[in-house]
Amino acid sequence: MTAQFSPRRAIVTASDSGIGAATALALAEAGMDVGITWHSDEEGAEATADGVRERGRRAVVTRFDATRLDEVSAVIDGLADELGALDVFVNNAGASTARPFLEVPLAEWRETVALNLDGAFAGLQTAARRMVHAGNGGRIIAVTSVHAHQPRVGLAAYIAAKHGLSGLIKTMAQELGQHGITANAVAPGEIATAASGRDSEDADRTHRPGVPLARPGKAEEVAAVIAFLASPESSYVTGADWTVDGGMLQMGPQAGSHLMDDGWREG
Repeated sequence: MTAQFSPRRAIVTASDSGIGAATALALAEAGMDVGITWHSDEEGAEATADGVRERGRRAVVTRFDATRLDEVSAVIDGLADELGALDVFVNNAGASTARPFLEVPLAEWRETVALNLDGAFAGLQTAARRMVHAGNGGRIIAVTSVHAHQPRVGLAAYIAAKHGLSGLIKTMAQELGQHGITANAVAPGEIATAASGRDSEDADRTHRPGVPLARPGKAEEVAAVIAFLASPESSYVTGADWTVDGGMLQMGPQAGSHLMDDGWREG
């Protein structure tokens, strides 16, 4: 089944900008029609769709709110129906709010977990069910974070949710393998995107002494890894968690012994 896998239709959530937009374009370059979702930036989503069409592929666009759990499945199913099928699903929707653990209101905790974990579960399950029913195999990729591996002060809810999403992907890999469906996670480090007020050119101009590659990453670099995991060539990769962080996670012991003050305690 996996040897015959030939992806033609993909959905990328939160593909109105940043990693999601770069991923949609990378999958279009690989020959896929793409379902694009947006939450608050419809103009950005339409720009992504234009880029997909410029690459000779079809694009369909819809609004998507991963916190509206009773609507998630209908949105994913609707996009897949418009595309005609679903071979690749990339869960990219997510966000964080910086706040000390002792000050996180329960409502904010629940909204963050709903967006980053509950909504992801609903979308991933919907996509997987369609792939199993179709019987043609599939590729499922969840964008997590380096903080699914290491914590960061001030992001308790986000980090708890990303740890959960990473574990969910591993369990999905175990259960879906018999259907020729792979499930993998991609964990970006610091990436220069519009959300951080920067773009890919800024990454080359920004020095990061604590990162082995000495700069932030680019959305296109994350998208390239996702595109590989979405391809037929990744047929024997499942349950993996790919960090795309310039080596950031390798610096734990060095950071612990070389920080000169307590500034990191404040995020």
